[in-house]
Amino acid sequence: MSIDPSEIVYFQWGFVSISATLVFTWITMFVLALSSFLITRTLKPGSKMTSGQNVFEAAIETIRKQIREVSRQDPGRFLPFIATLFIFILAANILSVVPGFIAPTGSLNTTIALSLCVFFAVPVYGIQSRGLLGYLKQYIKPTVLMLPFNIISELSRTLSLAIRLYGNVMSASVIAAILIGVIPIFFPVVLQLLGLLTGVIQAYIFAILAIVYIGSATNKKK
Repeated sequence: MSIDPSEIVYFQWGFVSISATLVFTWITMFVLALSSFLITRTLKPGSKMTSGQNVFEAAIETIRKQIREVSRQDPGRFLPFIATLFIFILAANILSVVPGFIAPTGSLNTTIALSLCVFFAVPVYGIQSRGLLGYLKQYIKPTVLMLPFNIISELSRTLSLAIRLYGNVMSASVIAAILIGVIPIFFPVVLQLLGLLTGVIQAYIFAILAIVYIGSATNKKK
């Protein structure tokens, strides 16, 4: 059965502990930083672009297009945040096919942290776009009686983001463990491919929901 990486503790000293969640989060960040350095250090214009740069630019352009289609706004200011969320979750999920690697997104601590990033990003972008009063007015629409319900809605969707990502990653791991135990010869290869697909889908869903929430807060036509 799959184990939450936060339950695996490598070092404990008083209230300070280093769990698998922290270790594999830093490993994911290191892999992403190294990959970024290797790709960006050889950036070239036009036909001189390397294959890595082509893939990188195609990925960024795809993310920009998705942000524009979902938010109906200029994607430029949202791109760094949304792309960071997507790439981190995608990398963490895909790296889980490497033997010994435990996806940090399989920890509720990680998914809550990512959801809190979205939770705080929504008012930041909303206030930047509509001003403080303009943003706060949405909480009393259509009437002031809706204030507590709108606040609860903000909190509940943050929780749902965390639970959705955590649940999907953990359920996929549990199913994989069961199938490997039943048919250990053929299924590992198939499950690795399914793991890659699942990782892409979960990263995509999380990023899309994030831009939906941010786009709703920044839409001046509301």
